[in-house]
Amino acid sequence: MASSAAAAYAYLGTAIIAEVIGTSALKASDSFTRLWPSLVTVLGYALAFYCLSHTLKTIPTGVAYAIWSGVGIVLISLVGWFWLGQRLDAPALLGLGLIIAGVLVINLFSKTVGH
Repeated sequence: MASSAAAAYAYLGTAIIAEVIGTSALKASDSFTRLWPSLVTVLGYALAFYCLSHTLKTIPTGVAYAIWSGVGIVLISLVGWFWLGQRLDAPALLGLGLIIAGVLVINLFSKTVGH
């Protein structure tokens, strides 16, 4: 079970990174009018969903999606802040902190996570 759980989390981590890359390239694709950013967007999302489908063999759908979306939101917000010059105010930072707290609660305390 440990190796399948480790593989599921590796797939989930890859899905999250691929989704963040795809989302970051989406802005640069200029509504799919620029070839290379558009290809990165499509390939990023395709890889993200492929990896997420493997994650769901082991981790319950709701838990996997909560982790995927929560971590993805935080990471894409950081990409926007550091690379795209988008600013996060105090309420945004508080909200991101609550998202991180929620992901931690799910992983540390939920019995539905297949540890």
